[in-house]
Amino acid sequence: MGQDENQEVAVNIERLLDVMSRLRSPDGGCPWDVQQTFKSIAPYTIEEAYEVAEAIREGDCDALKDELGDLLFQVVFHAQMASEQGAFDFADVTAAIVKKMVTRHPHVFADADIESPAAQTNAWETQKAAERAAKSEAAGRRLSALDGVALGLPALLRAEKLQKRAGRVGFDWDNAAQVLDKIEEEADEVREAMQESTDSSGDEHPSPHLEEEVGDLLFACANLARKLDINPETALRDANAKFERRFRRIEDRVENDGDMVNAVGLDVLEQHWDAVKAEERS
Repeated sequence: MGQDENQEVAVNIERLLDVMSRLRSPDGGCPWDVQQTFKSIAPYTIEEAYEVAEAIREGDCDALKDELGDLLFQVVFHAQMASEQGAFDFADVTAAIVKKMVTRHPHVFADADIESPAAQTNAWETQKAAERAAKSEAAGRRLSALDGVALGLPALLRAEKLQKRAGRVGFDWDNAAQVLDKIEEEADEVREAMQESTDSSGDEHPSPHLEEEVGDLLFACANLARKLDINPETALRDANAKFERRFRRIEDRVENDGDMVNAVGLDVLEQHWDAVKAEERS
């Protein structure tokens, strides 16, 4: 990046920080922005991150540019609120991430020799583990292999990260086939819990551990994806998109037949579903 470009970036960052400061100003700022807190803004931050991911999935660079701007604004928003409390500011945020990246890439910024992406991944994880150990020691508590897996992550993504962490210390299946066996076992336990949820009259009632068993099944499915080097969050997002695309086609087909989706019955809907799948495969 040339000097002129660096200056332009610096000017725009300063303008963005000024915009945020004015929005948060009690004197003439935006009433909505002024009343926000870290907690109230957090859902928007997560939403913006997902919208970045969606733009990437769609391959839409114009949308990606806009969504990255929205996500950057969230970072600035949190930094502004922290600055108002005297905790830290945007400069502290940027300084911290620069220090972290330099420390975690000694092969780039120091004299370490790392020969491959796999070796870099191992070095990265080793450095992060050292950072977690230092935090645990400073807090006076025992270090766990699961430390640092954020509670706020989507449940499926967090399941994968927990499993990876446990796997690094040897608590893992040898192969994907063993996980498939575990999935079958968990499915059987779900069936048993479902039977417990139905009394002698055939009426269903909540089983104390049906939700637990379904959770175990989902956890095992996430484990299978991990063992197959498939990102479970991405796989499920793609499955959601595929379902939505096919269901909308069903709605179109039913409407073209002069019917209503909620009136034709499951058999007809399944016939349309099979037809849509056949169209996509042809």
